Amino acid sequence: MAGAPDKFWAHETAIVDAGASIGAGTRVWHWVHVCAGARIGAGCVLGQNVYVGNRVVIGDNVRIQNNVSVYDEVTLEDDVFCGPSMVFTNVVNPRAAVSRKDEYRRTVVRRGATIGANATVVCGHAIGRYAFIGAGAVVTREVPDYALMTGVPARRAGWMCRCGEKLPALSGAVACTSCGARYRVQGESCAEAA
Repeated sequence: MAGAPDKFWAHETAIVDAGASIGAGTRVWHWVHVCAGARIGAGCVLGQNVYVGNRVVIGDNVRIQNNVSVYDEVTLEDDVFCGPSMVFTNVVNPRAAVSRKDEYRRTVVRRGATIGANATVVCGHAIGRYAFIGAGAVVTREVPDYALMTGVPARRAGWMCRCGEKLPALSGAVACTSCGARYRVQGESCAEAA
């Protein structure tokens, strides 16, 4: 299903259910399934074999790499990057014989955050603005803005600049060595300096 330039584009193998809302310029690649209730913004890319559930909201300019399932109750704000084969959950105690559809927990990934390849985000938490979840990490709690999270379970290993570079210091006034942006780090928080 190819659209005009002001519409989205979908590969012929993609399934986009009637009722899904997809913004202009979004590209939906091979073997993707977008469910009827999904809302997807403009300028996004959904890589091969992506699944987007009914109660999912995806902002503008989001990149979802191959083999990612975005389940019900997940919200991805603008400029989020989801690496290949990363995992979202929506129930904390699944059982095949017990329906828990009324127990889904909301997960929010804030603007500009990156989730690395093969990382897992356990439901019910927010990932802060411009946070960076390292490849293979398992997120089991709230993630502050600009935090670099690594390991199993994920722990803060530093702070990241909006440009995607690790900040050189863990406290006080900090400037990115790549782009020069300035931050103020205090305890467990990092914010852009005024």
